Amino acid sequence: MNSSLVPDPVARQPWQVILPLLALVTFGATVLYSAAGGSLRPWALNHFVRFFVFLGMAIVISRVRKETFKQLAYPIYGVVLVLLVLVELIGGIGGGSQRWLNLGFMTLQPSELMKPVIVLVLARFYDDLPPSMTASWRALVPAAALLAVPAGLVIIQPDLGTGLAITFGAAVVVFLSGVPLWWFIAAGSVAAVAAPLAFFTLLHDYQRQRVFVFLDPAADPLGTGYHILQSTIAIGSGGLAGKGFGNGSQSHLDYLPEAHTDFVFATMAEEWGMLGGLFVILTFAWVLGWGWRTARGTTDRFAQLLAGGMVFTVFFYVCINLMMVMGLAPVVGIPLPFLSHGGSSMMTNMICIGTIMAVANWNRSGARSLA
Repeated sequence: MNSSLVPDPVARQPWQVILPLLALVTFGATVLYSAAGGSLRPWALNHFVRFFVFLGMAIVISRVRKETFKQLAYPIYGVVLVLLVLVELIGGIGGGSQRWLNLGFMTLQPSELMKPVIVLVLARFYDDLPPSMTASWRALVPAAALLAVPAGLVIIQPDLGTGLAITFGAAVVVFLSGVPLWWFIAAGSVAAVAAPLAFFTLLHDYQRQRVFVFLDPAADPLGTGYHILQSTIAIGSGGLAGKGFGNGSQSHLDYLPEAHTDFVFATMAEEWGMLGGLFVILTFAWVLGWGWRTARGTTDRFAQLLAGGMVFTVFFYVCINLMMVMGLAPVVGIPLPFLSHGGSSMMTNMICIGTIMAVANWNRSGARSLA
């Protein structure tokens, strides 16, 4: 940008990611406007407001120094852990789960905060770990303990989807840290053996039912298979270009459950068709590609683990939600970033984006100092 026309604080913002995110949020608000029957309330306007509030938060995060991130890693982890314990003691119950804290001015879901925080604390842990210890038990046992406590607290809420998301982000950081590959192969083998036992002994009835429904949704089309069937009907009926803005029958006639949150992609696909779906997927690919290039563009171990973990945290949201609404994965209640209505999800994903922006700033500062 021409510095004589554009103020420097504006020109140096990462517009290559802000503009695609703005496009996603605008498209999401359009879908939410239609889902509400042609009204900005209760979803579309709030969606926009939340994005700009959390975009401001992300820009603030992007200006934080690397040393400050490191210093705050363990204290922030401790604070969020305390919040998770408070959820168990005094948290609000909704939909059969105890996940929220009422702070008066907002309702907070601490498990959402743990998704980026587990990445931060493990990046700090592996950055402090001497390279000679990467292949020893000291590289795994403390990290497993850092993960097990919050993941366990989330799973007993019960919130298996968020627990898996936290575990996935942690596993990515462990993998990127360079621990031996055979550890992951061994863990996968143990999980394959333990999964059937855990399925029948540890999961709640409704969680087991979600798996059965995923395998055969037509077995109970008006009951437990209803969500997946209506979602796939909505997506399939959109065809190439969709039924047109405001003409989605599945969402407008209330056949599609959670049309503004978990199944917003199905709401969109019915009205905008495959072309709308490709726009969403390609825009996510651009954003995630920018994040991965940022992670690959640094030689600092902490920054690389931090940015890489945040990229895959957002990727998990996107991948699982799209698979869920298409009937390729069980329904686990994970919203689609920047399109689904929801403050906690928006906050979490913008924390991830802001952290990647911070790493990009550290990369530029390092390049200038070398020059």
